[in-house]
Amino acid sequence: MNSVELVFRRADDSDAAAVAGVWLRSFAAALPTVRRAHDDDEVRAWFSHVVVPRYETWIAVAEGSVVGLLVLDGEELEQLYLDPSWRGRGVGDRFVDLAKQQRPAGLRLWTFQVNEPARRFYERHGFIEVERTDGLRNEEREPDIRYVWQPQVPTP
Repeated sequence: MNSVELVFRRADDSDAAAVAGVWLRSFAAALPTVRRAHDDDEVRAWFSHVVVPRYETWIAVAEGSVVGLLVLDGEELEQLYLDPSWRGRGVGDRFVDLAKQQRPAGLRLWTFQVNEPARRFYERHGFIEVERTDGLRNEEREPDIRYVWQPQVPTP
């Protein structure tokens, strides 16, 4: 396979439509049994008017196309989605490394209980499960899991 250059950078307003497209394709592929709380147009508007302008949004770009996104809000890792064709190629690993660099004191996130690949991924990256819910507090009404990552304190 030819090596494709990946560029990781902060998203700007002009990236919002492409970011929403990645989110929509990724959600459909990774979470086919989860009921989406918002239709495609609402998701696109949310990325254009809320996510990209208000949150720390990072993107991975390959050959001029957005192939992944990472959204941070304080110590919360709000979103990490990859275009389905880019899963398993190290992009998610690089996003988690970037998130840890940006938030060296620690990170928190939620993921759906049904999303076994995401759970394995976050656990492999040192996130620890701290809470499970019945999903009544999220818009999808889907049982979820709270994960926390804390940096390792060097032992003297």
